[in-house]
Amino acid sequence: MHTRLSYPLVALAMLGGFAVPAAAQAPATQAPQVTVSGVAYLQYLYQLKDTAAHNNNFDVTRAYINVIGRFSGGVYTRITVDVNRPPAATTDNSLRYRLKYAYAAYTPQGSSLTYKLGQIHTPFIDWEEALWDYRMQGQMAMERGGYLSSSDFGLGVDGNWSADKINMQVGIYNGESYSGGTGDKRKDLMGRVSVRLKPTDDASRVGGLRVSAYGQYGKPTTGGIRSRLLGMVSYRSKQITLAGEYAITRDSVTAGVKSPGSVASVFGVYHFSNSKAALLARVDLTDPNTNVGNNRLTRFIGGGSYQLSPNLRLLADLDMLSYQGGAPTPALEATRSQAYFQAQFTF
Repeated sequence: MHTRLSYPLVALAMLGGFAVPAAAQAPATQAPQVTVSGVAYLQYLYQLKDTAAHNNNFDVTRAYINVIGRFSGGVYTRITVDVNRPPAATTDNSLRYRLKYAYAAYTPQGSSLTYKLGQIHTPFIDWEEALWDYRMQGQMAMERGGYLSSSDFGLGVDGNWSADKINMQVGIYNGESYSGGTGDKRKDLMGRVSVRLKPTDDASRVGGLRVSAYGQYGKPTTGGIRSRLLGMVSYRSKQITLAGEYAITRDSVTAGVKSPGSVASVFGVYHFSNSKAALLARVDLTDPNTNVGNNRLTRFIGGGSYQLSPNLRLLADLDMLSYQGGAPTPALEATRSQAYFQAQFTF
């Protein structure tokens, strides 16, 4: 027996036959990926100089919680909160959290550039901390001296080419750091570029023999000027890290006299072969005003670390600070020589 089908039914059947495999082959929209991670720095501090106010205590110096979202179309978001100790005037000394990063980023398909907006990384400190790899010990020289901050409110662009042979970050920021508020209409322009001259077995963005430069120019909320110019030469492999930097700073709170300063820092890390142990050392020279004598600060950091597990690192070190003209106050003299036992854990 033969069954006769109308032309519309035949056409519909053929269309369905093509549509099914086509739908099966269509790429599915990427589901959002949201991850939560954290890192904390713990320490025991022992003050080497015995005084009436002898420091001998345990503390949590930093704790970060990161919430990161990855979405289709090259969209990336991040929110990070970090631990903060309230002002000394308060009666509650318990630790509390504050916002460190909160931004949206966009990388166009096939592009070497990523655009960021919000409370974002500044160009130099995050990059240098990745090179040094011991933020658990304390801030880098430029941040510890009050010349740079790791985070600020602004609009930035990151770029890398040829597998990070050239790594760049530039942006316009409020300039008052994430702890200084939004400031006024004045803004700061900041930028960094790093060029790998020779590769090593470290293929990260800070690996290899590199030459890096950083510049910043702007005006603080009070007016005046704020400028930074820094050059660095660094070498990093899986076993050795060596770096030296020199910065020239200019600051004034009004349109009047500018205070010229300089910061030099040299640091190195040596990882023992077939071992989880490493040695590290750093020397920072900070001169707040090169026009004034006897005000240079020299800091020496030295110690050893042990990677107990992928998520737990231990560090024992000395942090010694000396004043060219003598300690300005007895309180500073008492705290300039300290020993630390520190730990960093991640999850």
